[in-house]
Amino acid sequence: MHIRGDHAELVVEGRLDVRSAADARTVLHSAVDDGAGDLVLDLTGLDSWDATGLGVIMGAHRRAGRCGRRLVLRGVPAQMQRLLVATRLHRILAIEGGIAAESLPRV
Repeated sequence: MHIRGDHAELVVEGRLDVRSAADARTVLHSAVDDGAGDLVLDLTGLDSWDATGLGVIMGAHRRAGRCGRRLVLRGVPAQMQRLLVATRLHRILAIEGGIAAESLPRV
C-alpha cells in the first residue's frame, strides 16, 4: 500500500489490509489533524481492502467528524462499492458522486 498527498487530498494505491492498516491509520490521522475542510481520499488506485482496511477508513471518518472535517471518498472501485452498499456504509460515508446501489452488478 502506498499513500501520497497532503492534508487536503490523499491518493491510496495497492492493498489496504491488515498488513498496511497501522501505517495507513498513522497517515490518515495526521492528515485529518493537520488540515481543515474536506479531506478527499482518492481510492482509484486501490486494488483491494479487507475488514481491517475498512475499519481504518471508518476510524478516519469518525476522527474527521470530531475535528469538524469531512472525509470524502473519491474513485471507489466497483467491487468496494458493493461492499459499502452491503454493509450500508454508503449511507454514512461521503462518497463523491454517490453510489447508485441499484446500478451495481449483483454478486
